[in-house]
Amino acid sequence: MRYWLIVPAAGVGRRFGEQTPKQYVPLHGRTLLEWSLAPFRADSRCTGIVVALAAGDPHWPAIARKLGNVTVAPGGAERSHSVRNGLAALQGQVAASDWVLVHDAARPCLPAADLNRLVERLDSHPVGGLLAAPAADTLKATGEDLQVVRTVDRSGLWRALTPQMFRYGRLCEALDAALASGRLPTDESQAIEWLGDHPQIVAGSAANLKVTSPEDLLVAAALLQETRA
Repeated sequence: MRYWLIVPAAGVGRRFGEQTPKQYVPLHGRTLLEWSLAPFRADSRCTGIVVALAAGDPHWPAIARKLGNVTVAPGGAERSHSVRNGLAALQGQVAASDWVLVHDAARPCLPAADLNRLVERLDSHPVGGLLAAPAADTLKATGEDLQVVRTVDRSGLWRALTPQMFRYGRLCEALDAALASGRLPTDESQAIEWLGDHPQIVAGSAANLKVTSPEDLLVAAALLQETRA
């Protein structure tokens, strides 16, 4: 079994509130992006990596020298554009039935056990799927001025994580159809769902957090420190 990895890393991290895009913020001697790539670089099943970057990204060259053989694709205005460009960079190298994993550039704490479980669980699945964690908090729907209008039943609700794993040809088809109709999926699973397919949820660890705020960075630092210890 083998797979290819695409990492959309063209964002500027406006919610993070730093001048440096969050994927390049230092953490325990590496950038977030390097930590996010590490589990896949250590996995012999990962045949190749594509990182989608913003035009003129000044931070990438220093990292590229350390990472070695990583393909670069142009980033897009939205995540779905960057992922589609990453898929295009693989054209001619992969078969339609080959697996592609898509992982967030700012998820530095992916447990190796979760990656193994995803790949092994979906290897023979007809559609593919994604890591996800069950919604644990009480969910509130709000109206104007953030006033609560109702409490949402959380049973059966999951928080989508990454990586997400789909066949190369089907993912290309799903993103092409979405973008052609003017729709912007927030993740790859949503694009696949719009084709009528039903991705498989694979339970993942809540430790696989996405860094979107300085507070998240503190949590990620603690998790990585524990792992290293």
